[in-house]
Amino acid sequence: MRERGPSQLQFWLLALLIGIAAGLAALGFRLGISWLQHAVYGADDVTLASVAGELPWVWVLVVPVLGGLAVGLILDRFTADARVRAVSDVIEGAALNGGRVETREGLASAAASLITLGTGGSSGREGPVVHLAGVVSTVVARRIKASPVTGRELLGCAVAGAVAASFNAPIAGALFAHEVVLRHFATQAFAPIAIAAVAGTVINRLQFGGLTEFTLPVKPDLAFHAELPAFMLLGLVSALVAAAMMRAIFRADRYATRLMASIGWPRWSRPALAGLALGMIAIPFPHIIGVGYETTAAALSGQISLAQAILFASVKALAVAITLGGRMGGGVFSPAVVMGSLTGLAFGIIATTLAPGYSGSVNVYAFAGMAAVGAAVLGAPISTTLIVFEMTGDWQTGLAVMTSVSLSSALASRLVRRSFFLTQLEHRGIRLARGPQAWLPHQLRITPVIRPLQADDAPPEDLVRAMAERAPVLAPTTTLADALPLFERSGAAFLAVMASDGPEAPPRLIGSVHHIDVLRTLNGALEETAAEEHG
Repeated sequence: MRERGPSQLQFWLLALLIGIAAGLAALGFRLGISWLQHAVYGADDVTLASVAGELPWVWVLVVPVLGGLAVGLILDRFTADARVRAVSDVIEGAALNGGRVETREGLASAAASLITLGTGGSSGREGPVVHLAGVVSTVVARRIKASPVTGRELLGCAVAGAVAASFNAPIAGALFAHEVVLRHFATQAFAPIAIAAVAGTVINRLQFGGLTEFTLPVKPDLAFHAELPAFMLLGLVSALVAAAMMRAIFRADRYATRLMASIGWPRWSRPALAGLALGMIAIPFPHIIGVGYETTAAALSGQISLAQAILFASVKALAVAITLGGRMGGGVFSPAVVMGSLTGLAFGIIATTLAPGYSGSVNVYAFAGMAAVGAAVLGAPISTTLIVFEMTGDWQTGLAVMTSVSLSSALASRLVRRSFFLTQLEHRGIRLARGPQAWLPHQLRITPVIRPLQADDAPPEDLVRAMAERAPVLAPTTTLADALPLFERSGAAFLAVMASDGPEAPPRLIGSVHHIDVLRTLNGALEETAAEEHG
């Protein structure tokens, strides 16, 4: 397997084992959060907000601070940048690192996120779970010396197993791996990814049975054709809500970075300061604590008033921005679910009040809003829609949900770089939103196509030296993205390459690079990407 790569049967067996391992990791992470919440607050996420509201205010204030302090110390010790790894890092690993992610930093991030969610942080569990699954597949990929294509497919299997186990959603888990992580539907990887998703789902159901995350109290009532314009408008509103939440997170991160630089405190204190702010908010608004599924369930059942829905959504957005901007850890999907259900409920209350004769129940609007905001944040309308369907067990309102999700995704992709994760990577200088034709040239260097001066196919040395004097000169580390514009501007068939033996040493001529070789290299890389997608 190390020498020739896994056969199809071996790969499917690996997919099954990775799906089981990723499912167990997701289950362990979820149970760990529940155990810590019980230990600290005396309740899990199902009743956490209600129980926290009855606790002494000092306890609600102090617990997030202590949790943030623990998170800060962990990240300061085990990561170079004190940053939690999550879905965006898995996307980067799939695109640029042959399906590998950071293992040491990933394990530290999982621990930090578990503490965050167990001690009052306001984020989600899917981001850390996805990266934890990536750690599992990375260990296997390194063990068998997997090629980049195999490594990416193993990563897709691990993500599918983890998402399926986290949400009891096998279909959505498989599609999430394709749509969000691999960012294309690789036909040759579909079967093993599906196997891994099924394995992760089995792990979930062995622990929790076949229960869905949410149970709608009444059968949704949809007036279909007459009501579809309202769901179109809800999709647009959901996109604005999702964009506002994402931008609040990025602005909070920038503001916190400037604040920490100005006050000069150590970086491990940043999560503790965020915990202090969260504790102060949680005293009057305990619904911000944890994943927030109690609030989502209340919104889906219509137990929240219009004023409460608007207020709770605003406070939740602030809490999420503080949590992630304060580098405490966690993901964004669960907060998007909370925000979406509250947004949909508020919209539904207004719609059914203004046009009672043409409107169904507010539950449908909460349901559609949950999917629409989630899809806009993840940039994954297909898998998000299926996650919501599988989390609720309701497949009867598909037309309303698809209408809202499609418009929400279309508008939000114009307001951010297609998704929260791709925008996050963009802020770190990693541009993946426009596809491999845009980012591949930045990853490939000219080194493999340099023709040494004495090579049989190299131009005469005097011609190369003359070219070095009258045209741009390349370095061995020049990327294709930098080299191609130089060829276009100069119109030359080849350019000289010069290197230096040290900072003080003068540059010396080592060879040439031909335009046709650069184009062949880029074309080969694009063909490999296409073969992975369509093979």
